[in-house]
Amino acid sequence: MGGASDDQDSRDLLAALNVGDVCHGTASAVTRSHGVAVTLDGFPALPLGTVGPLDVSWRQSPSAAVQAGQRITAEVVAVDQEEGRARMSMAATENPELWGFLASLQRGEILSGTVAAIERFGVFVKLDDGPDHPVYPGVGFITIPELSWRRFEAASDVVQVGQRVSCEFLQFDTWNGEARLSLRATQPDPFQAIADGIAVGQTLHGQVTKLVPFGVFVQVADGIEGLIHLRELTATPVEAPEEVVQVGDEVSVVVIEFDRERRKLALSRRQVSPDVR
Repeated sequence: MGGASDDQDSRDLLAALNVGDVCHGTASAVTRSHGVAVTLDGFPALPLGTVGPLDVSWRQSPSAAVQAGQRITAEVVAVDQEEGRARMSMAATENPELWGFLASLQRGEILSGTVAAIERFGVFVKLDDGPDHPVYPGVGFITIPELSWRRFEAASDVVQVGQRVSCEFLQFDTWNGEARLSLRATQPDPFQAIADGIAVGQTLHGQVTKLVPFGVFVQVADGIEGLIHLRELTATPVEAPEEVVQVGDEVSVVVIEFDRERRKLALSRRQVSPDVR
């Protein structure tokens, strides 16, 4: 009987929680991989709150920031009725000014700042407005795919440290306390610019830009690349693209698939002429 009553009480408590609520409780368990399990005030039966490892603190590891039995304050960032858990962030209450600034941003808003650091996984931007980040070089962060519509080898091919940038706000990353940004969203998409002039079956001309084990990338217009799969490279099967083409070669290709929404352009070299070897 007690179990059924507890289940209903836990559902009622979770239903009453809203994202942004600040809750109090006790850390019932702390682990490096799962973070902190929290027994919320008013419901001692089982821990309904969970603070992920990255939500405990942006300054310290979970084990250094909190111990089992410690009283904590955390902000609700998500409620999962099916799992019977409220995901919470202690970092939010540790950095209220930063959290409040990030929570106030609206998707599509344009934010300006200066490139503070370039890493292999993306670019940190120090925003003109809002507080500094307690750990990272900047509150703004641009992932590699959001830097440019055009293909590039390294982030430093697109931006440099100290460069001024204006980016579109995509979302509040509650795990790291960052404003996820897009630089490419503020620039014209070259794929969409020529989309109306491309059709399946059309013959295009371009230059080979990259060889990969499964095929060849060909630039058919400024900033527009399509893929020739290995099976579409020649009428006679080959094991590697360098057997028949090299970077810089000019080729004629046929459009065999065009997906405007996914920005996908599939090409064939062998269909231009069945005699292509």
